Amino acid sequence: MPPLQAVAVLICVPGPVLAESCVAPPRPFLPSDSQAARDYADIIRGDFEDYIQDIQSYFRCLDGERARAFEEAREVSEDYGRFLQLVGD
Repeated sequence: MPPLQAVAVLICVPGPVLAESCVAPPRPFLPSDSQAARDYADIIRGDFEDYIQDIQSYFRCLDGERARAFEEAREVSEDYGRFLQLVGD
């Protein structure tokens, strides 16, 4: 298998999770009762603002993990190419 095909296999085949764990934040609660929404407006607003900050951090984490995983896959593909050369395939 050529190195580029090895990368495709690595990307498509699930394996053990050894990477950074990016955890999505929980959705903020929005009461259906308009009076409760007004009574707790400051708390609810804060929850939504916290969520927006946390989801942005989550997206950055996913972007970083994706970049790390692609770099690792590239390195493993190169290692596999060297292995194939060593064994004469």
